[in-house]
Parts: sequence; C-alpha cells; structure tokens
Amino acid sequence: MPQVANEPSFHESVNLMIDRAIAVMDLETGVATAIKTCAAVLQVQFPVKIRGKIEVFTGWRAVHSNHRLPVKGGIRYAPHTDQDEVQALAALMTLKCAIVDVPFGGSKGALLIDPAQYERDEMERITRRFALELIRKGFLSPATNVPAPDVGTGQREMAWIADTYKHLNPGDINYVACVTGKPVHHGGINGRVEATGRGVQYAIHEFFRHAEDVSAAKLSPELDGQRIVVQGLGNVGYHAAKFLSEDDGAKIIAVIERDGALIDDDGIDIEDLYQHIIKHRTIKNFPGARFEENGKAVLELDCDILIPAALEAQITQENAPRLQAKLIVEAANGPVTYGADEILNKKGTIIIPDAYANAGGVTVSYFEWIRNISHIRFGRMQRRHDEQRGAELADILEKVTHTPVDADYKNTISHGADELDLVRSGLDDTMRLAYQQIRETLHSNDKIRDLRTAAYVSSITKIARSYLDVGVY
Repeated sequence: MPQVANEPSFHESVNLMIDRAIAVMDLETGVATAIKTCAAVLQVQFPVKIRGKIEVFTGWRAVHSNHRLPVKGGIRYAPHTDQDEVQALAALMTLKCAIVDVPFGGSKGALLIDPAQYERDEMERITRRFALELIRKGFLSPATNVPAPDVGTGQREMAWIADTYKHLNPGDINYVACVTGKPVHHGGINGRVEATGRGVQYAIHEFFRHAEDVSAAKLSPELDGQRIVVQGLGNVGYHAAKFLSEDDGAKIIAVIERDGALIDDDGIDIEDLYQHIIKHRTIKNFPGARFEENGKAVLELDCDILIPAALEAQITQENAPRLQAKLIVEAANGPVTYGADEILNKKGTIIIPDAYANAGGVTVSYFEWIRNISHIRFGRMQRRHDEQRGAELADILEKVTHTPVDADYKNTISHGADELDLVRSGLDDTMRLAYQQIRETLHSNDKIRDLRTAAYVSSITKIARSYLDVGVY
C-alpha cells in the first residue's frame, strides 16, 4: 500500500498505537518488544502460464504471534499491497483474536494481483499455485496456519485452497479446516459470509446499550434514525449497512465507492444499490441519489456515524480535522492513521477501533474451524430435542390456562436453534462481552482516554499473560 505523505507507514502506525497502550501499562520492556515482534514473514514468487505467457506473481504470509495455534488471518488479493501492509495486518489479527477471546495467534497473507484482470480459470490456477507455495513452506495447515477471505478473495478462493491442501495431504482427516470462509457445502458454516458486517452491527448495538458512551459521543439514545455514511460497499460495508438500515432503522445517507459517492438525506436503499452495482459495475446513475465525483470528500459529510469499510489510511492528518461524524466505527483494518487518531481524540470524536469492530469475521471463522475439527454441524444433537421441549411447554400452558396458545407464539417457543441461530448468538455474545471488557479497562485506568487504547491494553494484557504461562519469557 503506498505510504501517505507525512504519515508513518501502516505497520509503523499500528506499532505506534501499540506503544501508546504499552505506555500506560506496567509491562517489562522485553515483553513489550516480544509482543510487537513479527515472528516470521514468508515471501514467495512463482510463475504461472497465463494466455500463453509466463507471469511471475509475488505473495506474502506473515505470522505475527504463534503464542496460540493455529495462527489466523485472511489472504487478500490486491494490486497495491506489500510486506509492510501484511505485517501490520498480522499484528492487528493477534490483537483482534485476544480482544474477542478467540484462541488463535495472528497471521495475514497477500498476493500482489488485480483480480479484475484475470478470468475465473486463471484465478484458480494462480490461487492453487499460491496455496502450493504456502503449504510446502509450512504456512498453511489446519493445525498451524489457517487463512480466510479478505479484500479481493472469497468463498471460491478458499474452496480452491482447501482442495489443493487435501490433494497434498490425503491422510489429514481435518483437511477442510485448513481455511475458513468456505462455501457451506464444502465445509463452511452458515453466517460466515456476513459475519464481519454482522459483527459491526453487534458492536454498534453494544455501544448504544451504554447510555454514558452514547452521551459522550453526543448522539441521541436510539440507533433508529441515526444518519450513517458508509465508505466501501464490499462484503463488510454492504452487510453492515444493510443490517443497520433494515433491522435497526438507521438511515444510510451516503455511500462512498471507488468511482465516487452517492448522497441522499432520506436514506439510500442498500439492497437496491447493491443490485445496481452488480448490474452496472458502478454506483453512477443510481436513481434518487445525488452523485459526487470526489468520493473521499464525502467522508467529511455531516453525519452521526461514519463507517469506513474500505481500505487502510482513508482518514489521515489531512482530512481528520474536517470530519464531522460524532462516532467512527472502523469496519476496515486501519482506516484511521496514527496521526489522524491523535487529532480525532483531541476533537472528542469517539472511535470504535478496528481490532474490535471488525472481529466478527475471525469469531465466526473460529466457529467454522471448531465445526470442521469436531466433524459435526452445530445444532445437530440438540435442535429436535429443544423443539420437543418447546412444544411440551406450549401444551402445558394450554392445559393450565384452558386457552389455546396462538399458533405464531407456539411456533416461536417450539423453535429449535439451527446452526445460523447458534452462530449469531455466539457472535452477539462475543461482541457484547468484548466491548464490556474494553469499557472496564477504559474506566479502570485514568491514563487511558480512548477505546482503541483500552482495547489494545486489554488485548496486550491477555497476550502477555499467555507468554508468561507458556514460558516464553
């Protein structure tokens, strides 16, 4: 990722934020250094024959911390990526897993490629060859290093990688757990596709459950009617915006994309816009909304909540002073630079940090990995039992009250939780408890002034304890 002028690199920015957290902790210098150190970085270069010519591709996989195994983190395909970005993302994954109490270390991968320039069969050959390089060098397996989708990748890439691992390791009965984010019919789990966006929604829900926090952000107490600007309508931004508008009554007044932005004070129908983008490959000419060519300037629009869900370094020292959002929810990784973070904190802007806000993906990836390792679908053992108990309860109510139970109510209480119900319940519980831990950390230390530092302190405390328990230092 190109470095922003007058800003530290992405990796340096993450380390500066970690340093800010360490400064308010009673942590030995050596321990702090160990936690910041990236354990291993692999760079591979491999040839693939494309349209009669040999092309050489460059990819990376970084392992930030293997204090817990396997290490976890997505693989992104992007035309602008580098080792610095991959190491920064790996560090964030270590912090993220600890924040939401997912027992993984942090890792991340990237391939320097523009997927839009290649056909499906070409992408398959490239992906399988990249997977081969990672597997041969010990950077991909169910027990040690488990990738997932990220920017530019999705279910199909994960299916190709899993199939490649299976053919290289035919005796590994847990082969399907070598990646997460797979199609459901290939070992994936219901709810994984929308997990990060759903996690953003649950994070905002928990924020609004704390009147003190909402008041500090100078927001009205209800999520219904809040004016939201979303940057990036990829997987995360689309699902977060869709859920917040359809489930919670929030108004998405602007959507920022690569080719500009759309603004509508009455609220944009996200599903209609999403279908428009699929059909026309652009947000332009979407009916009922005003098009703004300078999309990045729309980050400065007057709104209640800003959700940057695109790439890192979108909010910098240059535009941070002009931002008007009362609450920023980092759905992307690293959208706010270190310098911008300092400016926004001084302004009093509340930021729900990326290491917490977009942890929904790794949380449900953990559920998928557990499902794969245990070789059983969630809900299979107890669903019908729960339905039977619910039906019996409805019968008892009818006998006691001598009144028939309404059919809809009867169906509700006799419903047995299926896999999707359990995934959503587990994700909601995870996001609630993590935010409560962050708040507790924030209010227990007078030196901590913001949610990001509190989240990092909470995370680093857990990692340091883990290092001590296993005798790393």
